[in-house]
Amino acid sequence: MRDGVVDAYLDRIGAVRPDRADAAALRELQLCHLRTVPFENLSIHLGEEIRLVEDFLVEKVVTRRRGGFCYELNGAFAALLTALGYRVTLLAARVADGDRFGPPFAHLGLRVDLDEPWLVDVGFGRFTHHPLRLDSREPQPDPAGTFEIVDGPDGDLDVLREGQPEYRLERRPRALAHFAPTCWYQRTSPESPFTRSLVCTRLTGSGRITLSGATLIDTAGGHRDERIIDSADEVLAVYRDVFGIVLDRLPEDPAHGRPVG
Repeated sequence: MRDGVVDAYLDRIGAVRPDRADAAALRELQLCHLRTVPFENLSIHLGEEIRLVEDFLVEKVVTRRRGGFCYELNGAFAALLTALGYRVTLLAARVADGDRFGPPFAHLGLRVDLDEPWLVDVGFGRFTHHPLRLDSREPQPDPAGTFEIVDGPDGDLDVLREGQPEYRLERRPRALAHFAPTCWYQRTSPESPFTRSLVCTRLTGSGRITLSGATLIDTAGGHRDERIIDSADEVLAVYRDVFGIVLDRLPEDPAHGRPVG
C-alpha cells in the first residue's frame, strides 16, 4: 500500500501514524477502526459487487467511505497493518450457534505477531474493543465483556465471551482468495444471515449505534433506545449523518422485499 493511501486510511479512521508497530498502537488502531468504519451488509441489498481483492477493499473503506462485513473489514485492516510494519496472518473461523459451530471460512480474523501473538478483529459486529492475547488462557477483560481463548479440537482455538463461544479459530494461515467461495455464499444464499437481514452498526464512545432495517437502536450506559424511522429521506440521512455513508438510493429490506423507510 502506497504511503498516500496509508495516510488516507489513517485519516479515515481518525488515527495518527504510529512511531512503532507495537501493542499500544495496535490497540488504538483497532479502537479507532471500530468507532469509524461500520459493520454493514448494505452492498448485498444494493446489488453492489464484493471482491476479495486488497485494493478493492481498501478503496471501499477509504475512498467510498463505506464499511462492510468480516471479509471486507478485516481484509482492508490487514492491508493497513501490514503497511504500518505489523506481521499479519489471515485466519479462518467457524461462527458459534449455541454450542454448535457453522461451516469453515464463515469468518475471517487476524493474527498479529509482536513479542506475543494477538487476535485482532474489526469485522464481527459486537465483539472486543481491544486485541486479545492469543497465547493466554486466562480471562481477558474488555469493555465488551470478559473474553477467553481456550484450546479447541484439532488444534483450533475457541474464543469465548462470558463463557459462551463466539467462534472457533483455525491456526493455519490463509489468503483472501480462500474466503471467496464462502463470501459468495454469504451474499447470495437465501439461507445466509446476511441476505435475511439489513444492518449497519458501529461502536461509539458510550456504547453502540445500529440501524437494523428502519429501526435505529442506540445503546449507551446499559440503556437501549429504539425508534422506527418512517421516511426514506430520514433513513438516508441516518446513514449519512450517523454512519458517514452517502447513498443515492436505499437498500432493499429483505423483510419486506422493498426499500426500507
